[in-house]
Amino acid sequence: MMKSYEIDIDGKTIHVETGRIAKQASGSAVVTLGETVVLVTAVSTDEVREGIDFIPLTVEYQEMSYAGGRIPGNFFRRDMGRPGEKETLTSRLIDRPLRPLFPENYRYETQVIASVLSTDKENDADILALLGASLALEISDIPFFGPVAGIRVGRLDGKFIANPTFSQQAESDIDLIVAGNRSGVVMVEAGGLFVSELDMIEAIFYGYEAMQPMLDVQEQLKSEVGKPKRIIPPDPVDEDLQEKVAEIGRPLLSEVITTADKMERQQKSREARDSILENLSEEYEGRKSDIMEAAHDLEKKMVRQMILEDGKRIDGRSFDEIRPIECVVGLLPRIHGSALFTRGETQAMALTTLGTEQDEQRIETLYGNLFRSFILHYNFPPYSVGEAKRLSGPGRRDIGHGALARRALLPVMPDKEEFGYCIRVVSEILESNGSSSMATVCGGCLSLMDAGVPIKDSVAGVAMGLVSDGNRVAVLTDIIGDEDHYGDMDFKVTGTRDGITALQMDIKIDGITREILQKALEQAKDGRLFILDKMNETISKPRSEISEYAPTITTIQIKPEKVRVLIGPGGKTIREITNTSGARIDVDDEGKVNIASADKESVDTAINMIKEILQEAEVGKLFMGKVVKIMDFGAFVEIFPGTDGLVHISQLDRERVNKVTDILNEGDEVLVKVLEVNNDGKIRLSRKAALGESLDNV
Repeated sequence: MMKSYEIDIDGKTIHVETGRIAKQASGSAVVTLGETVVLVTAVSTDEVREGIDFIPLTVEYQEMSYAGGRIPGNFFRRDMGRPGEKETLTSRLIDRPLRPLFPENYRYETQVIASVLSTDKENDADILALLGASLALEISDIPFFGPVAGIRVGRLDGKFIANPTFSQQAESDIDLIVAGNRSGVVMVEAGGLFVSELDMIEAIFYGYEAMQPMLDVQEQLKSEVGKPKRIIPPDPVDEDLQEKVAEIGRPLLSEVITTADKMERQQKSREARDSILENLSEEYEGRKSDIMEAAHDLEKKMVRQMILEDGKRIDGRSFDEIRPIECVVGLLPRIHGSALFTRGETQAMALTTLGTEQDEQRIETLYGNLFRSFILHYNFPPYSVGEAKRLSGPGRRDIGHGALARRALLPVMPDKEEFGYCIRVVSEILESNGSSSMATVCGGCLSLMDAGVPIKDSVAGVAMGLVSDGNRVAVLTDIIGDEDHYGDMDFKVTGTRDGITALQMDIKIDGITREILQKALEQAKDGRLFILDKMNETISKPRSEISEYAPTITTIQIKPEKVRVLIGPGGKTIREITNTSGARIDVDDEGKVNIASADKESVDTAINMIKEILQEAEVGKLFMGKVVKIMDFGAFVEIFPGTDGLVHISQLDRERVNKVTDILNEGDEVLVKVLEVNNDGKIRLSRKAALGESLDNV
């Protein structure tokens, strides 16, 4: 049965529909805003996937090229290739609020696919895709503790707006996506131009209030067309096994959860679990996985009790204490900018490379081609956590962490007019025990300053955690990996002394209150300022000069009508300059020419060649030209590349000339003087007027 509803959000109408298309999916929905249309489907298998300890949920967001009236630029002219960055980030954006809303013991392969079918290039599809995903799951037979909805919040002229258009986003000083359910906020993803903590809280809860009609409609549709939910019986609890695991394991794990060193702690944890297994394997033969799961649950319970009841953390720090920090810059001699940022057992080496306009990243999107002059890549090799795995390309996590760090640093990057380089920062995670993305932000900032990039201010980031039993709450600063794993929140905040530049939050419990969020942000600010002080002790402002190994970029301005001459037919002229000088040359339609090379002599050579090619004829000026064509009435002489003029037969000599070839032949070099430059660009030259003169005397 087809059903549709309209939702009014801040004066904009979102249309949701189900029951017309994709009816063989477990659940499907079509969501429309303006002329942007997204189809979302949810499908789950009927068979349990054995041998896993995670929820087998896959979320795929895809932007179909036809939606934007485009044909894909790849060889096959097909969609469905490797997902782009926007598709990967949006898939993560949808997955993060959905995943905690499945039963813990849910083991059925489930896939959510969101396809952008049409875009008006003004309304973003990501929020519509999240709404559609929740609705498709709500009306399906898939167990799901929804609904959940998301909304984008911007701020223009001090006023919050819901779901701003792309043009409004470009003018907004906040770009916030907040997801929530009836219990509260469950996810936040934000960027901002030095936004205060109080303003960010107001924006988050403005968005939460604005999304309530989206939750209302989902509940209404579920009551009207929703399928009966599949029953997932809870896993049987063997209280006898749990008691015996606790009896044996508590003394062993008490030492584990108070061992500060990560690798030592992991080793002790393995030994403790092996000991528990050895003691119980005979009595509980064939139930190794049950024993290990009970040991894991016991360790989690003990860590949380230690935090909430004893006020102690695994590594002995106070709740608001940051691990020891070490900052080093300039550690690699040939790299344009390098930094090593170490915080506890998390270490990032950030490397900055300066390039030219030709190095900019070209991104093909539904909305046209974008060019990115600031690039940040995050790499997480397996040795950083003591593992040996096959190296592969970046995964969703790597792309997500890189995007978060780039968003954090983008507000302090110089304008292209001020600093004409393409900038690439690569973060290599060398050690990891929590919050490597925030180490990337800090290391990236240090690396940029070491490279001499004139960033506007220093940026630092810190990861916050939360442990709550419903009554007691502990907010933790600079969480380690186990605190993230056993805790209820992962909350990352970046910014300068003046305010927040990026924020990312995921909640594992029902929701977060304004009071808890405010406490977390205030504590994060204290931590951020502490880290900034440590960074400034090493380098407090960008170096005054860039590396000697970085390309030197010189910009000159030529007349726009001369661009074609500089490029030459098929790019022949500019290639010749590049090959001869060794410099890289970029020219735009407005006549701005960037000349780049690590060798200043190459730049000077290129500039001289450009000036020679683009020089203009002036009346009275002498040129040593080359005869390119002989006519009965005179000779055409090329006075510089691409420009020639006519020497009339009467201007060949002081005496009468009967035949042009008596004086000149093709290929001859001849000194000529400019007599006239007509409005149409034609040039009259004279050999006669140049007789007795030389270029040396000019």
